[in-house]
Amino acid sequence: LDEPTTGLDPQAKHNLWRLIKELNNTGMTIMLTTHNMEEAETLCDKVAIMNKGKIIAEGKPTDLIEKYDSNENEKGNLENVFLYLTGKELA
Repeated sequence: LDEPTTGLDPQAKHNLWRLIKELNNTGMTIMLTTHNMEEAETLCDKVAIMNKGKIIAEGKPTDLIEKYDSNENEKGNLENVFLYLTGKELA
C-alpha cells in the first residue's frame, strides 16, 4: 500500500487502519509506504527508515524509539527518530 490514508478524513483513516490490522492478524503480510510516522508506528511490526534512497535504520518501532528517541521526560515516537536520523530536525 502506497500512502493509503493520504487525503482521507479521520473516520475513513481509522476504518482503513482497522481493516489493515484485521488483515495482518489473519497472517497476511502487508507492505506499507508512508510519510506519516504515526501511521507507521501504529500499523507496522517492522519499519525501514529511508533517506536519499537508502535504508538508514530498520527494526521494530519500539526498538528504534528506544535507541534513537529515549527521552526520559516524554514518550518517544517514530517522527522524532526520523528527524534525528535524517538530520532534518525542526528549527
